[in-house]
Amino acid sequence: MASMDSLVDIVTLDNLQEKLPRWDPAGTNHLYALVDMGSNGIRFSISDLSPPRARLLRCIYRERAAISLFDALSGPTLLFSDDTINLVSQTLARFHAIAVDDYGVPPSQVMVFATEAMRRAQNAVAMLQAIRTASPGLSVFILAPAVETLLGAVGARSGFVDVKGLFLDLGGGSVQMTYLDSYAARPAPRADGVTHEVAAALAGQSMPYGAARLIKLLDRDDAEAQGARPSQIRSAMNESFKALCAQYPSLAAVAAETKHNKEEAEKDKDARGVDIYLCGGGSFTVSGRLFRRTKDMLKLNESIDVKIFGMSKRRRTQFPAIVAVVEALIDVVPHVRSVTFCAGGNREGALMMMLPQDIRNTNPLSIPLDIVGPSSSLIPDAYSATLPAVLDALRSAFPSDLDLATTTSVFGLQLGELYARGIWTRLGDDPDLNASAALHDAVSFPDSPGLTHLARAVLGVTLCARWGANVTPIDQQLHKNLRSLMDTADPDATFWADYTGAVTAALASLVRAWPKTPGAIRERIRFQATAEHGKKLKLQLEIFIAKEAAKGIDADTLVDLFKMVKKQKHEGKKFTVIIKPLP
Repeated sequence: MASMDSLVDIVTLDNLQEKLPRWDPAGTNHLYALVDMGSNGIRFSISDLSPPRARLLRCIYRERAAISLFDALSGPTLLFSDDTINLVSQTLARFHAIAVDDYGVPPSQVMVFATEAMRRAQNAVAMLQAIRTASPGLSVFILAPAVETLLGAVGARSGFVDVKGLFLDLGGGSVQMTYLDSYAARPAPRADGVTHEVAAALAGQSMPYGAARLIKLLDRDDAEAQGARPSQIRSAMNESFKALCAQYPSLAAVAAETKHNKEEAEKDKDARGVDIYLCGGGSFTVSGRLFRRTKDMLKLNESIDVKIFGMSKRRRTQFPAIVAVVEALIDVVPHVRSVTFCAGGNREGALMMMLPQDIRNTNPLSIPLDIVGPSSSLIPDAYSATLPAVLDALRSAFPSDLDLATTTSVFGLQLGELYARGIWTRLGDDPDLNASAALHDAVSFPDSPGLTHLARAVLGVTLCARWGANVTPIDQQLHKNLRSLMDTADPDATFWADYTGAVTAALASLVRAWPKTPGAIRERIRFQATAEHGKKLKLQLEIFIAKEAAKGIDADTLVDLFKMVKKQKHEGKKFTVIIKPLP
């Protein structure tokens, strides 16, 4: 078996710039693909760093594999199982193929990095060997803790013009905390040449209280241990905060000023205090007063049975652990003035660190808006050549004895081309936000012959379903109103919209970019549907998947795409989905 040294590079602050892919403004290709093998999931994205918009870090494709490496190591020994090793290696092989084959990312601009779980695993070499076998030439970079702190903080900072405050990354296995002040870096660099980002990483603190790890401790603790756990977390948080205050006089000054009048500061919204930036959540800010209402949020999480927008089931089960860390933070920091949830993370941090310091410090709002367009994988020449193949693939998922021309659907209303245009756009954005955007795009689309109110509703609701139909709370009424309009025209319209969207999602799971050739779809996925017509429509959909295309994809994941249809409780409709290998 190959040695650890021959399979992986350890990335430290000293060699980071050597390990990162090189960014050249004069280069011919500015697409970069990054994979973050985190403890709570494996995240993959492709970003466009073309000048002059490199600072925007425009993401054109993203995907998350729900593989918890931390949970995979939670047995009596710190060993990855053979099943986990196979799943991870196949998933990375799939990501690598999407980047290189579908999007044309140069192999030298594909980077995979791993964090705590891979640092802890006793059989990390076996995992790395499997990845190398499944994807020849693909290397895994294991991040030293200080580099993880650096990339997390810089990634969170990437979404803002300037920042000054505490940065926390509450991961699965650990909590990283540091302080970042981009204002202080502008007048003059440090005499030793160390950037303010690297200085923040050197000062960074790590605590073993990540959400996945802590929730397991809390569940396992007896009553006595549970009573002692909060003080242990608070003690670790207090030591980390004191260490940062010792490194940063501006943080220490604010802490000292508010320490003795904490109650008064918390009542005065204009009082000085510490601003906190949390990795994850999507670039919005709440007051410290709202952030301190942890008991209310805990009760809300326990009492609501339906999905909470923006929170996965896994994250909700970890919420007591998150609250425990947040309460320790609130106790230690004299006055939390505001808390900003940041969209960026390790991948955005790595992209930022590829760029020169002057570009990292550029105000992203200064980039002309006319060069910022919606991300799309559409290739104009290929579009017209392969459009029929896309529409034929979707039509094949309907029973042959159903006259699609008579249905109130994107096919019956002759919206097929407009619908197809939206299948592979916005792949770099969050699916839930895309679902809401689909509704707004439909109702605000410029006037055009044939685009009636009903056509707009069908187009919007179907594209919304393509993204899972988990719309933002503020858009739920719009979704409901559009569906009501469709129900008035045809009681079956919303079913066919939801079904078409789910079929499209399955198609796009196997074909990750606009197909370059007419046969690209049939080589990967095919549909076949049969129906029994009676008092109820009984529909059976068979999905045939090529072995190579199925790498890293769980059949249950494809079936789950259709749960959204069943949740809508379409009366008189019943269907089953069966996954089979492509003959």
